[in-house]
Amino acid sequence: MPFAVYFADKELLFTDSRPSGADFTLRAEPGEKIGRAKVLKILENHNSLAVLSSDPAAAFEAFATDFIRVEAAGGVVGDACGAWLMIFRNGRWDLPKGHWEPGETIEECAVREVGEETGVRGVRIVRPLCETFHAYPMRGRWELKRTRWFEMRFDGACALSPQREEGIERVVWCPPSELDGRLRATFPTIRCVMACVGRKGDSGGYTIR
Repeated sequence: MPFAVYFADKELLFTDSRPSGADFTLRAEPGEKIGRAKVLKILENHNSLAVLSSDPAAAFEAFATDFIRVEAAGGVVGDACGAWLMIFRNGRWDLPKGHWEPGETIEECAVREVGEETGVRGVRIVRPLCETFHAYPMRGRWELKRTRWFEMRFDGACALSPQREEGIERVVWCPPSELDGRLRATFPTIRCVMACVGRKGDSGGYTIR
């Protein structure tokens, strides 16, 4: 099963077979670690990198030792009209998500973050969707964030309230007619998550654990 890690718009894929469309490929022999420095150097000049391994999970876990691991959860919230709850932050459309806090379940984290970032409280979880990984520098260290995503439903009415201290400028209910346009102006991770919404029982090729 492949493991995808995103560095903003650039993709690192750990897989056991050569994917179509990868800009650059490396082979990791059993027990070999492909480190962060090597990956970042390659991604300076390429948009995607595939690491081929007979054990993609082990190759991913070896790579992950170069990072501080962070757990998070988020929600894809739909309403009765078929609209989806979206936020606008750092010049991109996004979905509400945030860090897991000790003492709460990952489901509680997802619901809490939706409420804090958008003002929409009282959502219910429909099902787990997928998980995504993205890596980024933070205060002099590199973090690898795993976000577990849930499809949610909101049947009420409330005022939308962007969490401005988190850099969120707008919160909207996005109608289906506008979704494709907004997804073109978002991150690859968010497009992966939204692709999962239309599928029942799978994660679009990414891991659910």
